[in-house]
Amino acid sequence: MGNRAKDDELYQEMCRVVGKVVLEMRDLGQEPKHIVIAGVIRTALANKKTVRSELNREAMEQVVKALARS
Repeated sequence: MGNRAKDDELYQEMCRVVGKVVLEMRDLGQEPKHIVIAGVIRTALANKKTVRSELNREAMEQVVKALARS
């Protein structure tokens, strides 16, 4: 088992990432479907100009993995 505090922190960051994407999509009038959310996050991860914390990068990767299984 992993470090519970680190796992909780990662989970909270994953929720924040997904929530942000869903709200932005809603503001743009798009339907927030899981495959589209994963694509938005993949695209954001591909942008190497954006500096991300290790936690944020890992959370984004885990969200993409989780949504790809859906």
